[in-house]
Amino acid sequence: MSTHYRHAGEYLERLLQSRLDGVGLRFDLQSDLESNLDSLKRQLMAKPAHPSPKIPGSSRLTPESVARRWQILQARPETQVALADVYTLEQMECYRRNIENFVGTVKLPVGVAGPLRVNGLFAQGDYYIPLATTEAALVASYSRGSQLISEVGGCTAILLNEGVSRAPGFAFRDLVEVGQFMVWAIAHQPQFKHCAESTTRYGKLTDLRITVEGNHVYLDFQFTTGDAAGQNMVTIATQAILDYIQANSPIQPQYSFVEANLSGDKKASAQSFLSVRGKKVTAEVTLPADLVQKRLHTTPEQMVNYWRMSAIGGTITGTIGIQGHYANGLAALYIACGQDAACVAESAIGVTRFEMTDTGALYAVVTLPNLIVGTVGGGTGLPSQRACLEILGLAGAGHAKAFAEVCAGLLLAGELSIIGALCSGEFTRAHQRLARNKAVQSETYPTHPVAYPEEHLTNP
Repeated sequence: MSTHYRHAGEYLERLLQSRLDGVGLRFDLQSDLESNLDSLKRQLMAKPAHPSPKIPGSSRLTPESVARRWQILQARPETQVALADVYTLEQMECYRRNIENFVGTVKLPVGVAGPLRVNGLFAQGDYYIPLATTEAALVASYSRGSQLISEVGGCTAILLNEGVSRAPGFAFRDLVEVGQFMVWAIAHQPQFKHCAESTTRYGKLTDLRITVEGNHVYLDFQFTTGDAAGQNMVTIATQAILDYIQANSPIQPQYSFVEANLSGDKKASAQSFLSVRGKKVTAEVTLPADLVQKRLHTTPEQMVNYWRMSAIGGTITGTIGIQGHYANGLAALYIACGQDAACVAESAIGVTRFEMTDTGALYAVVTLPNLIVGTVGGGTGLPSQRACLEILGLAGAGHAKAFAEVCAGLLLAGELSIIGALCSGEFTRAHQRLARNKAVQSETYPTHPVAYPEEHLTNP
């Protein structure tokens, strides 16, 4: 990644001038450069002084362990209460399997969008969708799109495929060893399946894809994971296969890793459209022209014009997939419902497409190949997240496929709403109205008492 020399020079001059602003001096490029660069070098060098106290590494959740961590942080009592009020501390045992070095919880506002009617293979009915976000106008936009879809009888959503991958990598001396190892690995797929499925009641090994790059071999194992998102499940299952290979393969690798960065885990990658990671879902709806005009204040033709221009814009910038803002809805839904928020990096890949029908209506469709979602495991059992899944009616086992179809419907609603706002000129006005000129937030904190003894509170 290069920077034009003029930009680099201007940045350097601004940086060095900022060091003199506090004392009222003016930076001179010729006379002050060497002395300031020496000073900057000293600032950036490693400091051998003893570091600050370590945070005790532990998953223990007791009032005493939490208080010890707060003592190290030397935070004001009000700061502690903001993260660890009495309600949080009363519930903290339920976080034990989800966090280390616990000090409290962060609270985000949750809004409800909907109703969103989904006519899916697994999701059937009207859904009120909880979204956790700090971005004003987001819930309003998704709610508008959801209600628009529901007004025409709902969207059609179909789960097309599912599977979660883990791809260990192996290094050999040469291609001869690579070939011998591949022959052995292909012949031992039944043993791989037995090893993997012995680690889980729900995970099933369904496929194996082999990639060779010189003397490196990648084994891309594909699993189904029941109603869990399954990231940890497939890692543990793959480690069992790796252990079997190390114990039984006649051709031993020089070294190996349980994940060699080929699976696409939590990354946007071009392979997304060639297979599936998580759940692949598509959702569509057709909107009459008069309804588009009434609810979005634009026309199907203008919506298609925008989609066409944005598709070219995305292509010019190298975007993987073509879509407006999948990450907005997914991040808010994932956080609210206890999903792994980092998976938005791959889940937000997909394609939005708008067309006009022969009758002048708007046909809209979204396709998402990488929805990493679950309704059991991970953060889905935490109190607030479980409550959000219950609002959806999708908490617990048996609902992951329906949840994926609802995700697709939600993103379709978001695409319709934001593109409608861009076409009608309401995009900026909505953000000005909902996100600007709000009352300044109070700088004080809540005053709920903490649940551990007062002597543990620090007063720097």
